[in-house]
Amino acid sequence: MQSRYPQKPGIDFILKQAFFYWNKTLFFQLVFSIFYFGIFFSVLFFLDGRYGILTQYIETAKNINMGMNASEQILKLQSNPGAMYFSWTLIGTMIFLYPLNIGFYNIYRKIDLKEKLELGDLLVGYNGLNFFKYIGYYTFWLFVYIYTFQTIILVIIWILITTFVAPLMFFTNKRIFEAISLSFQALRRYFLEILVCTIVAVFFKYIGFTLFFVGGLFTFPFWNAMIYSLYKTVFSEKS
Repeated sequence: MQSRYPQKPGIDFILKQAFFYWNKTLFFQLVFSIFYFGIFFSVLFFLDGRYGILTQYIETAKNINMGMNASEQILKLQSNPGAMYFSWTLIGTMIFLYPLNIGFYNIYRKIDLKEKLELGDLLVGYNGLNFFKYIGYYTFWLFVYIYTFQTIILVIIWILITTFVAPLMFFTNKRIFEAISLSFQALRRYFLEILVCTIVAVFFKYIGFTLFFVGGLFTFPFWNAMIYSLYKTVFSEKS
């Protein structure tokens, strides 16, 4: 795999390319979202029914907004023995669902190769031992994300640095830290392009829920199209 640096592409080209892939795979976007949210909310409501944590989270947020001591309210919430199980199970669910994103890279590449798309392409991230590779990476990524979230700046940097890790692991079979290193090198050279495209991707990803809600089922996985468009622009693989 070699970086392709003859000329920097325009941001408008990258965006148009991302929207092209997204538009060509609307059915898969919908299936992804139904599968993802179906499992996530099933687990969420099951845990809430067993531990009553969700209701307590809402009450805690209301009490803090009413001016009650935030530390006391959080400690009260954490005193619930089910709080830990609730949090860890949701994190585990998110980790389990992550390989669904990998399927889109396979789908977009098949579009480039003009190959027939199949529903099973969306589950390619769960094939064999690769499943453990991807959930291992996402476990690492998620915990760094959680611990840097409150700093805002650090979490944004973390997201930008790891933009290309998943596609590098999928297309070139790079290991986690090697992929992070290559992704960081790409960020240094294409910082403006990656930053602008990330902002657009995050905005478009959630705008569907804000405007139509159901439309969010189509826009939620858009991030993958943007990553692939950036990856395809920045990197090329040579056998």
